[in-house]
Amino acid sequence: MNKKLMAVAVASALAAPAVAMAQSTVQMYGSIYMEYAFTSPGANTANTAKPASVDILQAPGSNIGFKGEEKLGGGMSAWFDCQSTADFRGVSGDGFCTRNSAVGVKGNFGNFFIGNWDTPFKRTIGNVGGRDTGIYGTADLLVSNSTTVDDGGSAGVFKRRQRNSINFDSPNFGGFQFMASTTSTNSGSSITTSDAAAKPRVWSLAGAYKSGPLDLAIGYELHKDFYNNRVNAAAGSVGTAGGGSTIIAAVAATPATFSGDESAYHVSAAYTLGNGLKLGVIYTQQEADTGVGVTSKVKAYQLGAEWKLSGPHNLHFGYTVADDTNTTAVAGSQPLGGRPGNGGTGALAGTVPAGANGAKLWQIRYLHDLSKRTTASIGYVNLKNDVSGTYDLMGVAGTGTGAKSSAVAMSIAHRF
Repeated sequence: MNKKLMAVAVASALAAPAVAMAQSTVQMYGSIYMEYAFTSPGANTANTAKPASVDILQAPGSNIGFKGEEKLGGGMSAWFDCQSTADFRGVSGDGFCTRNSAVGVKGNFGNFFIGNWDTPFKRTIGNVGGRDTGIYGTADLLVSNSTTVDDGGSAGVFKRRQRNSINFDSPNFGGFQFMASTTSTNSGSSITTSDAAAKPRVWSLAGAYKSGPLDLAIGYELHKDFYNNRVNAAAGSVGTAGGGSTIIAAVAATPATFSGDESAYHVSAAYTLGNGLKLGVIYTQQEADTGVGVTSKVKAYQLGAEWKLSGPHNLHFGYTVADDTNTTAVAGSQPLGGRPGNGGTGALAGTVPAGANGAKLWQIRYLHDLSKRTTASIGYVNLKNDVSGTYDLMGVAGTGTGAKSSAVAMSIAHRF
């Protein structure tokens, strides 16, 4: 009898892990995007030597993740997500859970979660006809890059995967959803002063509406005290702040500490016609207090189309424009540099005339659906900087002021 009881106990112990695994909701998922491009950077307006044409491999946005959910009762669930970079080139050394990763609780009240996550501004801005990053990336022209950032870091970047973020997504009300996010002030934990300007914080709000063929979204983001601790103790002294801008006090002494904010908003819309043609538009404006009495503004927009021709055949077209930066400065302040996050350019006082530092990017791609989860594409992209523009094709850096660049790229994308 004892032997039988022991056998039952052993069998039960061995079966328990299998039962637990059967009840587990943990899933593995991911997406792989590999891009191979022949790039032709153009010479800049100063008639310098033309940069070398190169071929490059990129894997922007490729990821692998694990997520799970546990029912708590009363319509509530606890969940987690751990997403990491999956760079099959062996180039990126990003660690575990370095992409969208969080732990949260959701239910009829909405979804509350904490972690490293795309801000509501980024999640709602849309991108019909283009990609976020890579050769076809439009983030640089629209909102100065798209990347993972620290709280209080990367001034000028508004497509943020924000570390140390606290988030809330409302329930869906007939197609409408509201999203909000903020950050802790971890970046101020090593500051030895009580100055509030030493503790930057991100606030991000967005609303989205989706019903049938119509998508609408609006987003606003504030980077509080991102330009701070700028010391101008006496006339003529120099101080620096986040983003690399410099202010020169040319007339009189200014306060010892400067606290400056930056903000941006976007309006996005997309509509799908009955013939499979999706049209989209994005408008964004950024403003930054880059110095004492110095404000820089820049606008950008994108028009795009995605046409499902027939069967596996698709055609995408995008046109993105970054306008010139306008900078306003009071007497005694002079901004140096370029876009918000990098200062401005102009005279000692009044409104600085807009320099020709914008750019235009257009692209066209043919995409072929090899299966429901795998798509191959080939396309062409062209970037034309204004005479003082400093934009690059994303992934190709240092082509020079006023440069014109182009590329032909092939890609394959797979989701699992």
